[in-house]
Amino acid sequence: MTKSEIGVGDAIKLIISLFFPIYAGVFGAIITSFTVTTWYAALNKPFFSPPGWIFGPVWTILYILMGVSLFLVWRKGINSEAARMAIAIFACQLAVNMFWSFAFFGFMAPLVALVTILLLWGLILLMIVNFYHISKAAAIMNIPYLLWVSFATILNIAIVVLN
Repeated sequence: MTKSEIGVGDAIKLIISLFFPIYAGVFGAIITSFTVTTWYAALNKPFFSPPGWIFGPVWTILYILMGVSLFLVWRKGINSEAARMAIAIFACQLAVNMFWSFAFFGFMAPLVALVTILLLWGLILLMIVNFYHISKAAAIMNIPYLLWVSFATILNIAIVVLN
């Protein structure tokens, strides 16, 4: 393999790695858009609820970091059981991430969303641990995601309690 072939292969892996979390983000944004200005706006929210405009930029950054972290793991190769497991956990957490949008905004069910986000939090932590054994940088890139989902969990709990 020449250096250019490796570069092209990495570029393709990076594009694919970014596609899946960005797709999840677009999916979540579409689901959210149906009720964010109606149902969600009418909910009682805690004093620490951030302004609506912040969610888009934060999630965009987090989805890009997720994609780059997946690329770093995939780039190391998927021949090992550890890498295949890490990528499988990534896929699971991304599916649960997408389901949260459905549960909260689509079904308008904050309690179902709370159970979902608790599962998501555990999967993100598991993903970080598994990524760490393959690429420390990939693991570190997901710490902001875990922190944001921790905050979102507290926000979700508060919405359940207040409504």
